[in-house]
Amino acid sequence: MKSKVFFADMRAGAKENLFAKIGRLMQQAGLSVAIAPGDLVAVKVHFGERGNHTFIRPIFLRRVVDEIKGCEGKPFLTDSSTLYPGERKEAVSALACAVENGFAYAVVNAPLIMCDGLKGHNAKDVQVDGEILKTVNIGAEILEADALIAVSHFKCHELTGFGGTLKNLGMGCSSRTGKMQQHSTVAPKVAERFCNGCSVCLKSCAHAAITIIEGKAQIDADACVGCGRCITACQRKAINIQWNESASLVMRKMAEYAKGTLHGKAGKTLFLNFITQVSPACDCYGHADAPIVNDIGICASTDPVALDQACADLVNNARGNQDTALASGHEPGGDKFRGVHPEIDWEVQLEHAEKIGIGTRSYELVKI
Repeated sequence: MKSKVFFADMRAGAKENLFAKIGRLMQQAGLSVAIAPGDLVAVKVHFGERGNHTFIRPIFLRRVVDEIKGCEGKPFLTDSSTLYPGERKEAVSALACAVENGFAYAVVNAPLIMCDGLKGHNAKDVQVDGEILKTVNIGAEILEADALIAVSHFKCHELTGFGGTLKNLGMGCSSRTGKMQQHSTVAPKVAERFCNGCSVCLKSCAHAAITIIEGKAQIDADACVGCGRCITACQRKAINIQWNESASLVMRKMAEYAKGTLHGKAGKTLFLNFITQVSPACDCYGHADAPIVNDIGICASTDPVALDQACADLVNNARGNQDTALASGHEPGGDKFRGVHPEIDWEVQLEHAEKIGIGTRSYELVKI
């Protein structure tokens, strides 16, 4: 059976502006069914890195929030800490960055809460019995919320081909431990040229996996459990993840994490993808390159697999922009994601998500 994906293009006028169109899109996609009066509603977004500008505009999130409040829900905007050292590696810096990017209460009309706590470790294990993972580690506030609305910027991604709802759910809702589990099978590494032997990382490790030898930190790979606390603790950015997993395996793990995120949320979810400013790489960078296609529109569905498939098809059916990072596939129907990242089999995330029962790749596109 095909899942319905509702689509609104970017056209607007005096009778209906784009904000009103977003509201109508959400209602037709089933918002009032997903939200009950009094529900605590997690609105999962990407707050954007400092210096980036392609994340979803906060004023659009204001409309999402207002629609939820219209259903008598109690929304909060949420994101998770990053695994890598940067501007958003813990809650204080991440929320400061979010406010600087425009996600202030006065703009979005909702509080901001990090879903994985102060340092990315407020999380719970969820049993998924996947092909690769038996349990996944999901941000506690996502699991505690009564309902979940994921609002994602649909764009290219250097590891998964594209990033949409599945990535927002799987990677974006996981703890630091979960991100480590998806990206790597080995212990973090120490860049000795940056390490000054301060021992802060040693004190942060709960598993006695770090020692100081001749003034430099050393990590015992056998003792390390991959929690990533040392990455956050190191102020000199001397400890980093080893990105050793293949792209296809990361995507399959990510899909199984998405399944864990949706645990206990049957009938209490809705997903939106903004196919705007389709950049060649993730919004986690401190910059954003020119969009590879023109703005296409906004899609919504209760099926995250169908939604991402529909958005991928809409991007591929568009005409690619010249003088961008798009190297091939400019013609309508050309593979835009391989045109930017030719080595990535982006279909893997969709195939595996469908296989493990998250949704279906078969869809009916309903234009509103």
